[in-house]
Amino acid sequence: MSEKVLVKGNEALAKAAIAAGCRHYFGYPITPQTEVAAYMSREMPKVDGVFLQAESEIAAINMVIGVASTGKRVMTSSSSPGISLKSEGLSYLAGCDLPALVVNVQRGGPGLGSIQPSQADYFHATRGAGHGDFHMIVLAPNSVQEMYSLTFKGFELADKYRMTAMLLADGTMGQMMEPVSLDVGEVTKVEKPWALTGTKGARKPNIVNSLFLVADELEKYNFERYKKYEIVEQNETLYEEYRMEDAEYVIAAFGVASRVSKNAIDEARAKGIKVGMIRPITLWPFPKAPFAKAAETAKAFVSVELSMGQMIEDVQLATKCKRPVLLCNRVGGMIPTTNDVLAAIDKAVEVGGAE
Repeated sequence: MSEKVLVKGNEALAKAAIAAGCRHYFGYPITPQTEVAAYMSREMPKVDGVFLQAESEIAAINMVIGVASTGKRVMTSSSSPGISLKSEGLSYLAGCDLPALVVNVQRGGPGLGSIQPSQADYFHATRGAGHGDFHMIVLAPNSVQEMYSLTFKGFELADKYRMTAMLLADGTMGQMMEPVSLDVGEVTKVEKPWALTGTKGARKPNIVNSLFLVADELEKYNFERYKKYEIVEQNETLYEEYRMEDAEYVIAAFGVASRVSKNAIDEARAKGIKVGMIRPITLWPFPKAPFAKAAETAKAFVSVELSMGQMIEDVQLATKCKRPVLLCNRVGGMIPTTNDVLAAIDKAVEVGGAE
């Protein structure tokens, strides 16, 4: 068993990026993820890497595009308002089919909002991260250990599928400290014949481009990209089930909300209520199959969120509205308590009809 170290979530993801072979980081300080940039500014020079505090979030994402086009592993991080500024760049990354890791440690909004935890960027990450038709792989950690391991996995998936991966963490994950194992295995080496590395007179020049002025040519690339997305959905969907073996009521939650929900599930079970949880680890692709399976026998679902109800739409779609889906939420930087979730479970029993 590998030795564990006590580390903060933001530092854990920065450690993971370096361990995964990231040698280029471009960012801009914003609470609650500033520690990522601080760590990278100190540690990147030690591994012959590049740290650059860009003049803006827009500049940072464009620098990411430049390095990604050369095939190097590259990362940027920010929090909700800063990620909004990166939206155009995220679309350009997708249009050029470039692998990169983007970290969003979410804070309350809209606007400047607060510096407290939130999950209200769910739609942005899974629905509309920029203009045009595209997806990112979206990974949602619920522990400092997963801040480390999912950052590592994000780089691996980005290279494997030549697309952007996003680590979508609520502010709590970035600021909390937990023991973490830093052993996640070997770095996968991926051949990148498309990269801009200089021809050295041995091949034709590579071109990285997202502009296609001939309509049917652009259409072809969009259709091909969505065929790739189908493969990602088939092979890379991740989730955790908790006490689902006989669950009559099912909680959907991710990030810090899933940790609170586990406590509520244990207390509800002690009262004889058969409740379990499906925790999406990939928010895109969303784990539709386990929710569809649960809808065959469950009486009701509860989506526990730090938003006004964004993931609940995916739960409803996955269950095809066969069962009621209730919302338990706090917003603006507030986190649902165990009692909040217990009250929502009691409401689900009432709606679903207790035996």
